Amino acid sequence: TVAETRDDATPSDWSLAQNYPNPFNADTVLPFQAPHATAEAALYIYNLLGQKVRTLVAGPVIAGYHEVRWDGRDEQGLFVASGVYLYRLEVDSVELTRKLLFLR
Repeated sequence: TVAETRDDATPSDWSLAQNYPNPFNADTVLPFQAPHATAEAALYIYNLLGQKVRTLVAGPVIAGYHEVRWDGRDEQGLFVASGVYLYRLEVDSVELTRKLLFLR
């Protein structure tokens, strides 16, 4: 679940791309891009009831392209139920959300 960066040119805007593979059953990659470094960024997984399931990123992020892996587990390390989940990037005044499908 650690964010990794690529050595491409710096992006111009915050962006949250579709996870892949989707649907998934082992793990999935959640790509996002940061146009500048920030002291506080967060990437969360939520169930459809709006309950936070897992925090994948919480803290500083450098400018560039990032990929975060999620293994389908909650904060306690237990697998979540099959279904649709939301992943949300929150940074500065930007909030971006996408859907993913977890199948066990």
